[in-house]
Amino acid sequence: MSVAANGVARRSSAHTAGDALFAGIARSSGVFVLVLLGAIILSLLAGGMLAFRHFGPLHFLVSDDWDPVQQQFGALVPIVGTIVTSVLALLVAVPLAFGVAFYLTELAPVWLRRPVGTAIELLAAIPSIIYGMWGFFVLVPIMGQIIEPWLTDTVGNLPLIGWLFQGAPFGTGILTASLVLAIMVLPFIAATMRDVFLTVPAVYRESAFGVGCTTWEVVRAIVIPYTRVSVVGGIMLGLGRALGETMAVTFVIGNADNIPTSLLAGGNTIASLVALEFPESQAGTLKLSALLALGFILFVISFIVLAISRLLLRPRQA
Repeated sequence: MSVAANGVARRSSAHTAGDALFAGIARSSGVFVLVLLGAIILSLLAGGMLAFRHFGPLHFLVSDDWDPVQQQFGALVPIVGTIVTSVLALLVAVPLAFGVAFYLTELAPVWLRRPVGTAIELLAAIPSIIYGMWGFFVLVPIMGQIIEPWLTDTVGNLPLIGWLFQGAPFGTGILTASLVLAIMVLPFIAATMRDVFLTVPAVYRESAFGVGCTTWEVVRAIVIPYTRVSVVGGIMLGLGRALGETMAVTFVIGNADNIPTSLLAGGNTIASLVALEFPESQAGTLKLSALLALGFILFVISFIVLAISRLLLRPRQA
């Protein structure tokens, strides 16, 4: 009995040591992520402090100047471009992604679901620069020669919203960049929606069909309420990529340092402006500090989006 008891004690001690080691590694990993995140934020803030002090934080945010020759820098133009292109991309991508997920989980034959699902995942794996090249050489000519002239002649003549679709049909601009972003984020959102739709217990669907619900009624009343948290998470994942996308947007947005007067006009985003201007910036200059300040602002925008999403996902009090 004594030998057996000693063996059990040694095994228990080994298990306890293993659990403590695993807990320590997991805790260290979590702390490392927090430290890394804090280091990135502080480095961006420290690098942009020169611009914030020189122009003032509020003036830097609301100024639309970007003139490296005169050493005048402002963040308003890239902030507007970032928000507008990301929102438009979501407006296009979310309905399409929902349609793809709905088709794959509810309507598509079994033999077709895997090939289409694989194609969606392959779209998500395409590098962003490939999307940018495709957008520049394929989408831009189509937009400039066909779609934008048609929008100007039709939608551009409507009251209230017509001004959004007026301007020279260059092909590049806010609208083209938004479409490229929509194509890029579509596979992320669609794959997430498809996976979470499949997590709905089969008994829920069967019960709804048993009482005479149509396929759309099952999705609207059962699937979407059951998976709304994960669906919003997938949309936020797509928004996060849209906010920080660089090369694809740089190819097609027009890279104009002014507030766009319509969706057909050129513009800039924070990521595209940093990508264009950073290689020409020298250490310690006001221009480099302004670019780092833009990076910090983009970080803050992403944080605000995440905070809003968490607020929307908070359970409602009865």
